[in-house]
Amino acid sequence: MTWIGFLVSLIAVLVISRKSLALGLIPGAIILGLFTLPVGVLLKQLLDTITDPNILLLALAMGLVPLIGGTMRDSGQVDDLVAGLHLPRRFLLAFSAALMGLLPMPGGALLSAPILEKAGSDLGGNLISAINNWFRHTFILIYPLSPALIVSANIAGIDVYRAIIYVFPLFALSMILGYIFYLRRVEETAVAQKSSSRLNLIVPLAVILSPPVLDFVLKRAFGLDASATLIGVMTGISLSVLFSRVRLNLGDITRRTRPWNFAFIILGMFIYLHVFQKSDAGAMIASLPLPPLLLAVLAGFLLGLATGRVQLPASIIFPVYLGAVGMVTPTVFALIYTSVYFGYIISPVHPCLVVTCEYFRTPVRDVVVSLAAPTMIVVGVVLAISAALML
Repeated sequence: MTWIGFLVSLIAVLVISRKSLALGLIPGAIILGLFTLPVGVLLKQLLDTITDPNILLLALAMGLVPLIGGTMRDSGQVDDLVAGLHLPRRFLLAFSAALMGLLPMPGGALLSAPILEKAGSDLGGNLISAINNWFRHTFILIYPLSPALIVSANIAGIDVYRAIIYVFPLFALSMILGYIFYLRRVEETAVAQKSSSRLNLIVPLAVILSPPVLDFVLKRAFGLDASATLIGVMTGISLSVLFSRVRLNLGDITRRTRPWNFAFIILGMFIYLHVFQKSDAGAMIASLPLPPLLLAVLAGFLLGLATGRVQLPASIIFPVYLGAVGMVTPTVFALIYTSVYFGYIISPVHPCLVVTCEYFRTPVRDVVVSLAAPTMIVVGVVLAISAALML
């Protein structure tokens, strides 16, 4: 029943989200809960989630992030940024997504989205969403300040910088695949850029970088949580409005960016995650009757897919592997971590993927399909290496 509930819940998320991304996650969570939890426990998980002040603050912050893109677009700050970077369009798209990915802030995919929208205005929502999601996350695979990498390496007992060396070949493969599947389809002649001084980069970069920088500093220096994110987002909006060269209609921007949709997406994400954690679905996946390495790779991918997270699957899979084998070598770490990570990238309950699809108004299912081929190639290589190590 747990397997059935888990699979039906994911199908429900993909199907319902074609009509409403904001509401698709909640029915999926309820279906999973009805199959795996007593009704009283399910109701408690729902109530605890929607009354958690930290989650509500984060939902509010994520609802406001699209306003940054809206004010930057209407004020001309996105135009200044695109023109001032002086990059070929393919690299501008990848660089913009990657830059925001390296900044540890929830909802960062929404900060790069307006830039990609400007530079890729002639591209379909499916392709631009795939580029934003793929390149935003690929660089985090080897980013030494990535919380996902730090947590995973610490659980496995591997030095972070040694782990990066072993993960790097799979990172390089993913970059090559990103170019082949996505960037190669981008025509370089389609972007119209106005002449611009690099000095014009100061305001748009300040608007974009202030939210994640404040988020990071306030969390580390003062121990704030979601309130740090909210302060950062409000600062970004304020800077964009303050330094706009034209009078902005905030009411019109709010109607166009639909911030309430993004707030509901975050609530739905946490409802699904908390129901999944309370159910026995994670333990079920981790207990598949397979050799330890193959189990860790496959179960890690499935848990990343199921939760839209990296730290949670890592906290389950690495202890399971350590208990069975006794140690995690750097090679094994790279294989397990990469499998978890690419399950997370393609997950239909992954916040960045869902909010990107909402921003570009494209179905989650279509983007998941677009991401499937390069993801399966990476995971296939990981499985092949794992099989070779077991011989």
